[in-house]
Amino acid sequence: MDWKLTLQIVGVILGLLYLYLEYRANIWLWVVGLIMPIVHGTLYYRSGLYADFSMQLYYIAAGLYGFCSWSRKPKKKGTSVLKIGYTPRTVWPVIGAIYVSLHAAIYLLLVNFTDSTVPFWDSFSTALCIVAYWMLSRKYVEQWLVWLAVDVITVGLYIYKDIPLTACLYALYSALAIAGYLRWRRAIEA
Repeated sequence: MDWKLTLQIVGVILGLLYLYLEYRANIWLWVVGLIMPIVHGTLYYRSGLYADFSMQLYYIAAGLYGFCSWSRKPKKKGTSVLKIGYTPRTVWPVIGAIYVSLHAAIYLLLVNFTDSTVPFWDSFSTALCIVAYWMLSRKYVEQWLVWLAVDVITVGLYIYKDIPLTACLYALYSALAIAGYLRWRRAIEA
């Protein structure tokens, strides 16, 4: 079995487990989220997706932050420190500005310092991932919609880069992002 196929299979298994745990809002998603970037990082680097590769380093750091955020002990017994909620309106302009800045910076890095053949789309999905992962760490329900945009773009990108099993995983992520969004919305209304 070649390296690309092996990494894709392991990545798909970890990705499905991660998504299941995220859908359930289970803290163990962060543990899987610390292992998965090693597998995907290797695959992306060897496939020439340099922004996606460097994104895996961010996932490790953000995974540690998310785990700490979700595992803080409440001050009052019977209450949760962090509950699923909507993104505050005042946060959206900040998220937008951060996204635009990240996209531009990553794009310029890819164009000027790598041999990337897809700098716009690689930087687009990477910048959105950074935003979505932070939103997940805050348990904002709209993170699912940001992930949906990432997933749809990434399917095409990974097909183009000849990593079809990972593209299929992201196609599944697209469908599950919709289910996750609806589930988390119901959790808020319950």
